[in-house]
Amino acid sequence: MTPSATPDSPPPSSPTANNENAESNLQPFFVLHKPIHKNSSRKSTQSAKTRRKIDLSTETPKSNKSKGAEQVEQIVDDHHYQQLRVEAFDIIWSKIEITIKEVLRGINRNVFNEIHQWVRESFAAIRSTAGTLNSAEFTCPYPLSIDIDYKKIFTGLVFTKNVEFVDDLLTFNDLRLHLKSQGCHVVNLSSHDFSAKSGIGGCIRSLLRQFVMVDPDVADITILASWYNEPENFDIPLVVIIDDMERCNGSVLSEFILMLSEWVIKLPVILVMGVATTIDAPRILLPAKALNYLEPCKFALGSPAERLDAVVEAVILGTNFGFDIGHKVTVFLRNYFLRQDGTVISFIKAVKIACAKHFVTEPLSFLCSGLLHEDCHGFLLQKCALLPESMREYAFSLPSCEGLDKTTPLSAESLASGISEIMKLKKNWSSIFMCLYEAAKFQKKQLVDILCEALDPDAYRTRSSLQRRVGEVLAKSPSVDHYSATKGSLILQVIRKVRDLPMKQLCQLLQIWGKHSEEIAAELHEKVKELQSLLKSEEENNGGQADVEGLSKMLATRRYMNIQRDKGKVFDKAVLLLESMIRDYLKPIECAPFHEIICFKNVDILQSALVGDPRRMIQVDLLKSHKFLLCSCCTKGGTVLLPSMHDTSIMYTLAQEHGDLINLHDWFKNFKSTIVPPCTSAKGKMRSPSSKKRKHSNEPEDLPDALVQARFCRAVIELQITGLLKMPNKRRPDYVQRVAFGL
Repeated sequence: MTPSATPDSPPPSSPTANNENAESNLQPFFVLHKPIHKNSSRKSTQSAKTRRKIDLSTETPKSNKSKGAEQVEQIVDDHHYQQLRVEAFDIIWSKIEITIKEVLRGINRNVFNEIHQWVRESFAAIRSTAGTLNSAEFTCPYPLSIDIDYKKIFTGLVFTKNVEFVDDLLTFNDLRLHLKSQGCHVVNLSSHDFSAKSGIGGCIRSLLRQFVMVDPDVADITILASWYNEPENFDIPLVVIIDDMERCNGSVLSEFILMLSEWVIKLPVILVMGVATTIDAPRILLPAKALNYLEPCKFALGSPAERLDAVVEAVILGTNFGFDIGHKVTVFLRNYFLRQDGTVISFIKAVKIACAKHFVTEPLSFLCSGLLHEDCHGFLLQKCALLPESMREYAFSLPSCEGLDKTTPLSAESLASGISEIMKLKKNWSSIFMCLYEAAKFQKKQLVDILCEALDPDAYRTRSSLQRRVGEVLAKSPSVDHYSATKGSLILQVIRKVRDLPMKQLCQLLQIWGKHSEEIAAELHEKVKELQSLLKSEEENNGGQADVEGLSKMLATRRYMNIQRDKGKVFDKAVLLLESMIRDYLKPIECAPFHEIICFKNVDILQSALVGDPRRMIQVDLLKSHKFLLCSCCTKGGTVLLPSMHDTSIMYTLAQEHGDLINLHDWFKNFKSTIVPPCTSAKGKMRSPSSKKRKHSNEPEDLPDALVQARFCRAVIELQITGLLKMPNKRRPDYVQRVAFGL
């Protein structure tokens, strides 16, 4: 609402007069500073820094973009293709998420089965004690006075090996579902239920809410006892899971244990408590009186590193998702897991952000969903045929396509075949990587470390050239260790160590190689089978090695040397086979044409989303506000300032034309000239014969000066709140200082 004029303000005059006196006729409420003398103004302007325009955009300059790329940028903003990318992301991520949940459940399945077996045995022990009581004692509505030996609470201590309990929340929720599916009454209690503020009443209320499905005003354990005596609830174990024991209040947890011990016969409660540190944690937290009532049993979950390896093996090595990540992104995700909180949940969220960013930034990413179809090539061919010519040109102008034959037609068939070939490459790569990783397991190498090197395209080229030279020399002199100097490469170290494996481990390794090579090529599988038969014959020959007592010492020594020589040949052939598999099939996806369509490589975008650079993002977003506000009229204007743009965005864009110090009055004039378009004089309007016809035109009306000043002040305050401006001081009352971060 525009404020009314003050009593001292002059009466309204003609529109021309108003325009001429607009700068000096400022409303008192909105005056920032009175104009100072021209000489001093000129002096201040000279002392200010030279005008400079800061480009915060992370996009490539237009001069470096091809014509096709510029056209694709316009198509990317089209609602149809945006919707296709969103749908493709939903399909692919839902499949990845389901796979991750199944993998995590599979890791804990054995431990969950052990816990369930222990729960059944504990419940049977409690029931055997209750069998000595008569019916009157068993059905009385109060706890029984029995010996302490009968008040023991069976307690499972589940060691999670986690510093952070974020992963444990999902684990104990899965445990609850598993025990429920096996016919147990199960509740989950958190450390918040054992706070000093809530006391023992908070624990009882939580039990009643989950077991009895009521929320009583008074926390009374007898309500639970009455509920359990009902026929449909009786004779079933009551399992209480406390996800993080060490975060609980010790006195409240102790009181809870003492209370349950009094009711353990009538309420056969079995505790399952998560422990993140050591076995001494209960002794440190609880007093001796409460510890005497516990009958502990230890269980151990997989470590975060083991869970991470399982997730990586299922997702990154998986070949049926239609999405992949590049080498630099994988290295960043590994470091993010190790240096941040070390939780699998944070790693999964980072992968999800990478997937989302890929579908936001890559125009052709909606084609990824076609890789999930049975007839992959046919589906992609159909989709590629519907692409505009500019998008096909963009696809063939990707950096990975620079090595393509210049005679390759820019057709839908070529594009569909190229994308389909990527999936074939990924399947072969995954199979050979598992062969390599099985050999690395004997050397206790980490999966993620091997993976980071296997995805590196530069390391692949270097390794391939080195392997060719070593292979030629190794064929001539197999006794020489030509990989001994390659200490920096984990993959070459694994190849070198295969020669030192025991015979039994090599047999196990060849069995796994045979399983994976069968999925790649028949020729490779035959080589593995041939090596297996050769190794088997060597084992049979070694069986007669013990029968050397009847031979002379010279013959025995000669026979032993022959056996060792033949054994060395088998191991050398195994090394050559692994080296050839790695050279021929362990080709990273980043070496394939069109890989940008399905592979996310922009680690800077992911790092910005995870680590965060909020001030820089605020500056970038202010310069592109129309993209976030979805303003169609502002989008058509491009980089030209329009009155319909947001005031704060207009102000910050105008600030780019100034130095570190911005003159308020110059800034205000520029702002006003932007939001108030120039209009013709009143005399010209009166003489215009078509003035009546323009009565309903779309020309904007003149804004009152007070409203313009109010909008100006509000935009300045918003820039100050975001930390992009420093307000005037006494030394420079007509200047604000611009603050830029991350430039």
